Amino acid sequence: MVTIQIYEGALCCSSGVCGVNPDQQLISFAADIEWLKKNGAKVERFNLAQQPLAFAENPLMKKFLEDFGQEGLPVTIVKGEVVLSGQYPDRGELASWAGIKTGFTNIKPVGGGCCSGGNCS
Repeated sequence: MVTIQIYEGALCCSSGVCGVNPDQQLISFAADIEWLKKNGAKVERFNLAQQPLAFAENPLMKKFLEDFGQEGLPVTIVKGEVVLSGQYPDRGELASWAGIKTGFTNIKPVGGGCCSGGNCS
């Protein structure tokens, strides 16, 4: 399975979900990451404040920061390529990159109902 890497700006803690008034976007993202992991995905998060070497030692991130600065964070990398920057991915994007199916893709309509016979009024 592919590894999804998230390089984030300076957060107060590893998840960013701390303090008395945490950002709702970070709360949702943390829940999406936990969901991914429970479904077998591999996700790595790097916080600029706590893991600056992860940024400095990754040539792609080093170049990204030189070109766009911290304002371009967060950055999502999949298979060595930046797939999203400047915002957190949603659950659907994460699932797609991880190869996890979501939703009810195998449901087929069942016969019956108002319009199945053509006698709708």
